[in-house]
Amino acid sequence: MRRGRYRTRVVGYATDAVGIREGLEKNEADVAVIGARLEDEALAGFDITREILALRSKPSVIIILDSNKPAMVVEAFRAGASGIFSREQSSELLCKCIHAVHKGQIWASSKELHFVIDALGPALAAKSISLRGTGLLTKREEGVVHLVAEGMTNRDISQELKLSEHTVRNYLFRIFNKVGTSNRLELALYAIDRREGLEQQNTPAAIQNSLESTNQAVSSRRA
Repeated sequence: MRRGRYRTRVVGYATDAVGIREGLEKNEADVAVIGARLEDEALAGFDITREILALRSKPSVIIILDSNKPAMVVEAFRAGASGIFSREQSSELLCKCIHAVHKGQIWASSKELHFVIDALGPALAAKSISLRGTGLLTKREEGVVHLVAEGMTNRDISQELKLSEHTVRNYLFRIFNKVGTSNRLELALYAIDRREGLEQQNTPAAIQNSLESTNQAVSSRRA
C-alpha cells in the first residue's frame, strides 16, 4: 500500500474489535478499513463500524466483504460505511478506494448501489413525497443537503459555507432527525429522490395537467 500510486500511510492494524477500538484511540486515522468478518464473529465488522461512527466524527469506514450479496451490501451501508470492497480485488484498487473515501466520496459499483437504492429507495421516496413542499428544512439546511448529495465532506462543506466543522455536524444531526435518515448515504438518496420529484412536477406534461385542472376549476366557478 505504501508503494502504490495513491499515497497511503498505515497507522495501525488489528484483527478483532478490541484491537480496532484500542488502535483508533491511540492513532488518528482518516479512514478505517474493517472486515465484515473479524476473529470475534462473522458480522462483527458491522457492529464495530456502528460503534465507531456513533462515537467519532471520523474516521470514514470502508467495509471489506466476503460476498457482494445484496443483503451484505445493504447492511454494510446501513452500518454507516462510506465504501465497500471485496477481498478478491487488488491492493492497488483498495488504495484508490481509500483515496476516494478520504475525499468524501461513496465507493461501490453500480450494481452494488442499485442494491442499496432498491432496499432504501421506496421508504425514502415515501418520506420525501410526504415531506416535499412542507418547508421542513431551513434554507441553510437545504444548502447542506445539496452539498452532501454532491459528495462533499464536512470539511469541504465548512469551507464552502464558511462555517466550522462542528457547526456542519450539528446541522447534519438536525437534518437527519427532521427527514428520518441515519447517515450521509440515505440523506443523499433522499435529496436525489426529492430533486427528481420536483423535476417531474415541472415537466411540460405536469404543467399542462396543472393548467387543465385550473381551467376546469375556473369553468366550474363560471357555471
